[in-house]
Amino acid sequence: MKTNNKYLNKVFELIEKRNENEPEFLQAAYEVLMTLKPVIDNNPDFEKKALLERLTEPERLITFRVPWVDDNGQVHVNRGYRVQFNGAIGPYKGGLRFHPSVNRSIMKFLAFEQCFKNALTGLPIGGGKGGSDFDPKGKSDNEIMRFCQSFMNELYRHIGQDVDVPAGDIGVGAREIGYLFGQYRKLKNVYEAGVLTGKGLEYGGSLARKEATGYGLIYFMREMLKANSMNLDGKTVLISGSGNVAIYACEKAQQYGAKVVAMSDSNGCIYDANGIKIDVIKQIKEVERGRIKEYASRVSGSEYIETTDVRPIWRIKADIALPCATQNEINLDDAKALVANGIRAVGEGANMPTNLEAIEYFLSNGILLAPAKAANAGGVATSALEMSQNSMRYSWSFDEVDKKLDGIMTNIFNMCAKAAKEYAEPTNYVAGANIAAFDKLYKAMDAQGII
Repeated sequence: MKTNNKYLNKVFELIEKRNENEPEFLQAAYEVLMTLKPVIDNNPDFEKKALLERLTEPERLITFRVPWVDDNGQVHVNRGYRVQFNGAIGPYKGGLRFHPSVNRSIMKFLAFEQCFKNALTGLPIGGGKGGSDFDPKGKSDNEIMRFCQSFMNELYRHIGQDVDVPAGDIGVGAREIGYLFGQYRKLKNVYEAGVLTGKGLEYGGSLARKEATGYGLIYFMREMLKANSMNLDGKTVLISGSGNVAIYACEKAQQYGAKVVAMSDSNGCIYDANGIKIDVIKQIKEVERGRIKEYASRVSGSEYIETTDVRPIWRIKADIALPCATQNEINLDDAKALVANGIRAVGEGANMPTNLEAIEYFLSNGILLAPAKAANAGGVATSALEMSQNSMRYSWSFDEVDKKLDGIMTNIFNMCAKAAKEYAEPTNYVAGANIAAFDKLYKAMDAQGII
């Protein structure tokens, strides 16, 4: 990738050489650095201080072995990760992902994105991420408990409520956080409630944490649409995924009068022209841990469409698309199909769900795009609120947390809009988010010296 900025080109060459087998990390780094070009052009001092080189290199990358025993007595070995990318603003903060796709590249891209996302919240948290290539699907509770305990046997050495505070992500929910916290407490012989977030309400969790990422996405979308003379009321919405983020984005979108007509999982999507019945989705996914195709057999008039070589959900006509499943789930062909079907806005609920070609296509066609590092920051923001409550040994009501979340997401949008207007195009919130976060990150790094 080449620009007319020599320093940027030098940094691109360096990160390509150092991370040549890490496509997800390179994608995330390119997307951020390209949008920062107007800021970098105006600050020649950045090169002397190697600011971008430091920004794109994690402070610490930990890899470890995770042996565990299944219910039949067979020993398995997985690989664990924790990437502590940037702690200039506060303790490293970011989730743990348990999924077969987890590797060094994905962990680094997620941790890099987390640095910017956390900076946007305005809260004192740095960026990190972790996880394992362990697959929790089909495992018994006892198998998951044994894996989590083995994982924490190494991770505990590297975390702490003032050091690094993990949370959940794909494959890591309240059950897994409970097992991880219990093992940490046993190993450390201390009740350090703020060391993990996403905990159960019975032992230091926060109300509204489960809903926060999905709700926060809709709060950001509300502000973005309002700034462009639109709203959610009466709009037709597609939401990929059917996990925590997708479920609560659907719930909040419906509260604002939107009609959500499709949701999905890794096998396919359901389409309900009358509007998704969120209580049925919750029963299938949160209670039964089933597959989304079961919705079609329970709700008359709905249909299930299996995924083949394309993602069928992005071929459905709608006003708004909310990708809430995983990275790179919208490619250029998907973007073209969405635009052809009249999409007007896209809100990223997952981390980096839209690839670079698709982002460029959306922006060049006047589609409003709410970038993940801004639009899905509600989860980590509420995690930081959970940390605050743990420090105070106090808990706020659901409405108190939700009101704080709404305020944080509104402020994030305003920051993105201001930076976009100053450095890019008024509706280029991708650039706005990166620039607003970078402004805070580089000032914190610069103030603390060359470390």
